[in-house]
Amino acid sequence: MTTERQHPRDRGIDRTPTHRHPSKQPWSGLELRVPNDRSRESLISFVECVLVELTHADVGAEYRSSNVWGVKLTQYIAADTVGERFKKRHYDERLGWHEQTMSRQDVRDELINRLERPASLATNQSHTHPVEEPDTFRVKPTWQPRTGRQPGEK
Repeated sequence: MTTERQHPRDRGIDRTPTHRHPSKQPWSGLELRVPNDRSRESLISFVECVLVELTHADVGAEYRSSNVWGVKLTQYIAADTVGERFKKRHYDERLGWHEQTMSRQDVRDELINRLERPASLATNQSHTHPVEEPDTFRVKPTWQPRTGRQPGEK
């Protein structure tokens, strides 16, 4: 027979308050390279976690790809507090920034399609000097996605 006092410890529940570990944010491990070896179900779960974090934390998600023309960034940030609308910002070194608002379902589908690609867009072999760096997707604080700098930096 176990007592209430023993029960949480026996189940391996960490009773340490989360505020004791301020350097480790819940979203800090949400990063993925393309291509990857995850199953579709795993990617769906990953994207759902990302969308939840975008809605409940001051973070944005960024898909980064490089090619012979330069860097391309696609960023996603929650546009409302219920997680049904998101801002999508796209940056191309040749064309600059473009922004649009999308539904949660459209963002979800777009991210799953991007993350399940069998090859990085960066490794396009149509040019004599292809970029060999893989595409990356990560969740970052919202002050980082657009500028890549911390507040107060110039």
